[in-house]
Parts: sequence; structure tokens; C-alpha cells
Amino acid sequence: MAGAAVLTALPSRAQPAPILIASAADTTDGKHWLIVMDDLGVERLRHLLPERAHHVAAHPTRPWVAAVARRPGYYIDVVDYNNAQLVHRIEPQSGRHFYGHAIFTPDGNGLWATEMDMDSGEGRVTLRTLADPAKPLLDFSTAGIGPHELLLSPDGSTLVIANGGILTDGRDKLNIDSMQPSLAYLDVASGALLEQRFLAPDDHQLSIRHMDINANGEVIIALQYQGEATDDKPLVALHRRGEALLLLRAPADINRQMAQYCGSARFDSSGRIAAVSAPRGNLITFWDVAENRFLTSLRTADGCGLAATDEPEVFIASSGRGRCYTLYPRDDYREPLLLPPQLSSLAWDNHMALFHALG
Repeated sequence: MAGAAVLTALPSRAQPAPILIASAADTTDGKHWLIVMDDLGVERLRHLLPERAHHVAAHPTRPWVAAVARRPGYYIDVVDYNNAQLVHRIEPQSGRHFYGHAIFTPDGNGLWATEMDMDSGEGRVTLRTLADPAKPLLDFSTAGIGPHELLLSPDGSTLVIANGGILTDGRDKLNIDSMQPSLAYLDVASGALLEQRFLAPDDHQLSIRHMDINANGEVIIALQYQGEATDDKPLVALHRRGEALLLLRAPADINRQMAQYCGSARFDSSGRIAAVSAPRGNLITFWDVAENRFLTSLRTADGCGLAATDEPEVFIASSGRGRCYTLYPRDDYREPLLLPPQLSSLAWDNHMALFHALG
């Protein structure tokens, strides 16, 4: 009994919140879903979407995830993954469409999204409050065409916008010969353009699409080349405020395998190692941003979605062939997640989010 008394007197240890993974996915019957599962492959949410989605964002303080429609997109579904309830279906204003990406504000009260004004072709970024998301509270120019992924600076004062540079009509590209991609930094309060960087004229067909930012404010960029199939262009870029865009080139054989298309970019938890996926080349590439250089690559068939784990230099990746992997680039090793049939039969979409569950 004495032993029992001692045991009951021991302080309880709080269990860490489960790790969840969220992504859009398609099933073989042509339906589109928002999926949330844990890192053991146990499904937590399967929410039917009206059309194909692209980016998924996790809410910072509530058990919500937002799935953003693929360009040209006309919905953002905010869903509670604990009770499977649709919290909001956000639609763009008349004459606008979404561009596939959105992020929650750090306090969780708002949602930033990239959009297109269809009359002018101008890129816009809007802020909606989640209390009343029907009409944007703020609406700024992105100082470019075709805004895609957006980020918030580490101090929360600046929006970073990837202006892809491509004028579109639906999925059709209208201005490939004259496109001007850029990386734009906007003040979150006023929308003022703080800094904008363009590629060299010879590289103007490298569309700036996907990116990530680390605690130092360095931005890793995944590029998609719109020029001739025989051209040999770098497909990754790095930016530090106040400097020019720096193109990073993989070794020649790797660069060819990347097939002129990168699909997602993520920093690891240390902020030093970046992963950039090349799904058409069946590769995930890794980069050391402290040394501005290619590190290594791992083969992953149609691998595109990326997320950083809590462990430095370790990532999660998803593929359009129903697979998910833990990636260990320093060890040249990937470990498959053992998914049940209802998950391994999914075609995972381009992006994924990894986060701790909230009650």
C-alpha cells in the first residue's frame, strides 16, 4: 500500500498533442476530399469538397483546417477536424477568383488569400475576418500578375507574395512571352510595396510559384519554367531582404531530371535545410541555405506535398500515387508511412500541412 501511495503522489505528465497531417486528395471515382490523418495513418477527417483543392492551412488556435480551391478557385472550406463540421465556405467577390493559397493570421481571427481581378488581370491579396468572412476587410494589389503562394514574415509585419507572372483565363496561359514573375513584400497594415525582386530578363519565364520562409526571413522558392523544353534553367531560388534573387542550380543530371517543374518548398525545423519537390521528375531535392548549395535528392514517384517535422532535417512527403514518406536526406533514406487501403488509394494533391492537434 505504501508503494501505491507513492505512485499516486507522482506528478502527472501531460501527453503531447497528436501530430496530424492534412492534405487535399482525389479518389478514383473523381471526387475531391480534404483529408486529416494522424502520423500513424489513422483517418480523423474526410470532408467532401465541391472541386479540386490545392493548399491546406491549419488554424493556429482552433481545430480547423482550410482547404483552398485550385486555380481558378471559387471556394475556401474551413472545417473543424474534431467534429467534421463545415465552419465556413468562403467565396470570392464577383469578378474575382482565388489562386490556390491562403494563410491564417497568427491570432487566428483572419485569413489572407491571393486572388485575381478578372477584368484587369491584376493580382490581389485580401484579408477576411473569420467572424464575418463574406467581404474582405483589406484588399491590396500584389504588384504583379498571377499571385500564388503567400507567407507572413517572422515578425508578422510583412506579407511575402509569389507573383507567378502568368496571366490566365481559367487554366489557359496568355502571356508566356512577356511574363514578369516577381517576389513582392507588402506591409500588412497598408499594403505598401516594401521591396520587389525580379529575375534577370533571360530568366523571365521562370514562374515564381511556391516558397517557404525561415526564422531569419530567408525565402526558398520553387520555380516552374514556361520556356522551351530543351532549355536548361535552375529551378530553385533563394532570397534575403535587400539582396537580389539568387538562383540555385542542382548538378546537371539532377537538374535535367527535375523536368523544369518544382511543386512545393519547405524549410526544416532548423531553418537551414530546405526541401523542394519536383513531381514530374519523381524527385525531392534538398538544399543547404547557409551555404547556398544543393545537398542531395531522394526519388519519390510523383512526390509533391512537403511538411517539416519537429526533428531537424526530417520531412514528410506525399505523392499523387497514394504514398506518404518520412524523408531523412542526410541518411539518403525514406521510410514509407503504413497507410490503410482507404488512404493509400488516394491521389494526394500538391501540398500538405503537419501540425499538432488542438482540442
